[in-house]
Amino acid sequence: MTESPSTATLAWLARLVAHDTTSRNSNLALIEDVQAYLEDRGIPCTLTRDETGTKANLDATIGPTDRPGVALSGHTDVVPVDGQTWSRDPFTLYAAEGAYYGRGTCDMKGFLAVCLAHVPAFQAARLHTPVHLCLSYDEEVGCLGVRTLLADFDRREITPAAVIVGEPTSMRVVNGHKGNMSMCARVQGRSCHSALAPQGVNALEYAARIVTHLSDLHRQKQTQGPFDTAFEVPHTTVHCGTFESGTAQNIVPDEAQFTFEVRALPAEDPAALIDSVTRYVREEVEPAMRAVAPEAGVALEQRAHFAGLDTDPNAAVVRLAEALTGGNAASKVSFGTEAGLFAEHGIPAVVCGPGDIAQAHKADEYVTADQLARCEAFMARL
Repeated sequence: MTESPSTATLAWLARLVAHDTTSRNSNLALIEDVQAYLEDRGIPCTLTRDETGTKANLDATIGPTDRPGVALSGHTDVVPVDGQTWSRDPFTLYAAEGAYYGRGTCDMKGFLAVCLAHVPAFQAARLHTPVHLCLSYDEEVGCLGVRTLLADFDRREITPAAVIVGEPTSMRVVNGHKGNMSMCARVQGRSCHSALAPQGVNALEYAARIVTHLSDLHRQKQTQGPFDTAFEVPHTTVHCGTFESGTAQNIVPDEAQFTFEVRALPAEDPAALIDSVTRYVREEVEPAMRAVAPEAGVALEQRAHFAGLDTDPNAAVVRLAEALTGGNAASKVSFGTEAGLFAEHGIPAVVCGPGDIAQAHKADEYVTADQLARCEAFMARL
C-alpha cells in the first residue's frame, strides 16, 4: 500500500509550487514567505542577496547555536516551462494516481516542503544538535547562490558538521557526483562573398574544427578513461550543446558561437581539460585564422562551474544519511549538485531527497506520494 504524505507537507508543496521561481525571475516572494513562517515561530533568518537585490538565499538554525549542526539544503529556483506542453497549469499543484504534479515538485520543492512541514517537530524535539535550513537561489544556472551562502557562513563563522542536499535521488544516499565546467566559444573571422572565399576567414569552419577536437577528446575519455564504474557513465564526458553561425549560403560567415561542457569524474579536474582545449585553439586554430585576417580570433568564456563530490563512503555524514533512510548503500550519480561546493568548502556532504531525477525538468513534472512519505520518515528519524 502506498504511503501518503502529511497534509502539512502537501500544503507547503502547493505553497512553494505556486511561486514561479524560474531562474530568470526573482525568488524573493518565496523566500519572504518562508522567512515569515519561520520568524513567526521564533526562528531568526539570515538572507544573503545577489548583486541585483532581486534574489536571496535564506538560512536559519533550529536548536542550539553554539555547536555545529546538520544542514538541510535545497535550491528554490526551477527550470523554465517554455516550449513544454503541460496538462495543467505548472504552477498549481494537482494530484493524480498517487503523484503530485507541478514545476519543481521533484526538483526540488518536494524536499523543501518536507523540511518546512517538520519545523514544529524539530522545535518540539529540543534538539541537542542544531538543524540548519538552507535555501538557495540560481542553482539551475550554475550553482550561483550557494557560493554567496557559503561566503556568509565564513563571515559569521558557521560551519555545519554535515549537509544533506535534497536533490531527487529516490531517497537513496549519494556520496559522489561529477563536476562540471560549462563554456561558451565565440569565433571571430572575416566575411566576404563566397566566390572569394579564400580572402575571408570562415568562422563557422574554424568553430567546427574546435568542435571536432572536443569530440575527439570525448572519445579519448570514453576509450582510455580513467573510469569509475560506480557512475552510470563511468568516464568524464565532453559535450557540445549549441552552435550558431551564418546568414546566407553565399556569404562567408565572420562569426560563430557554440557552447560546450566537461562533466568530470571527481578525481579529474575539468579545468585541466579546458586548458588543453585553450592550447589547441591558441596554437593550432588562431595562427591559421590570423594568417589571413590579423583581427580574427577565438574567445573562450566560462559560463558555470561546480565541483564534483567524492565523500568517503565511511564518512560520518554518509553513515548518518544511511541510518536516516533505513540503511541503503551509498551510490554515485552523473548529474551535479550544490553538494560538491559544500564539500569543497570543507563541509562533509551527501545528496538524498525525494523524487526521481528522470522526472525533473520535464512537462508534467511530478513526485510520488510514497517518495514524500519516505522523506517524512527520514526527517522524523533526524
